[in-house]
Amino acid sequence: MNQPSAIGRAHGAVRPSPVFLLVVALTVAGGALAWNSELLSKQAELGVFLMVVAGWIVSVCLHEFGHAYVAWRAGDHEVELRGYLTLNPLKYSHPLLSIALPVLFIAIGGFALPGGAVYVHSHSFSPRTQRILSAAGPGANLACAIVLLIVIKVWGSASSHPAFWFGLSYLAFLQITATVLNLIPVPGTDGYGILEPSLSYQTRRSLDQIKPYGVLILVALLFVPELNALFFDAVHGLFDLSGIPSRWPAYGGTLTRFWL
Repeated sequence: MNQPSAIGRAHGAVRPSPVFLLVVALTVAGGALAWNSELLSKQAELGVFLMVVAGWIVSVCLHEFGHAYVAWRAGDHEVELRGYLTLNPLKYSHPLLSIALPVLFIAIGGFALPGGAVYVHSHSFSPRTQRILSAAGPGANLACAIVLLIVIKVWGSASSHPAFWFGLSYLAFLQITATVLNLIPVPGTDGYGILEPSLSYQTRRSLDQIKPYGVLILVALLFVPELNALFFDAVHGLFDLSGIPSRWPAYGGTLTRFWL
């Protein structure tokens, strides 16, 4: 009897959860509402808010799924038992810290914090696999940004359904923000995970003590005005490569935070 192929096993292991599908449906519903609303209407604000916040949660799920899928293909099948391959946002670390807090930062006008976290046996992988594993998460955010930017560049219009296009531009901007933020090599981030296999054993052991506080350190650093300006200059520079007007994500952010 033939053994099932790796592709067949992968399809069997990946089962999008009803929770994930619900979040996707909310994203689509928000987009539809924004599409059919006047720019400055309350309906447009609600639609953009739903599209951006739910869309961000979808990207968090894709980010963490990227890590989990690479780990699963490398032999860590515990990720399947933990539900990481279902794309269920409630499976990715703590729902409050991993989902609610990043969404709150977006809602109050802050930057896109890293979202969830999956626990994998990365120490058992080769250095090359460890690097791919760490890069898979930011890679998912980058892929989301590229797809969104292409769609906006080809079909976007400031005169036709502007609320939708401005909101989608802001969501794309957040994806770029998340990509750059996750690639900063502070212990505990994906950027550090890419660099870590190249470090000496003694250096890795010393920096392991910082990992639990890496995100807090990163946030603290971004509150330093000079570092914040450097970070957002990089994000805006990458967004501007798309040729999409920089005011579009700014308008989308204003619609998302309609109460400010």
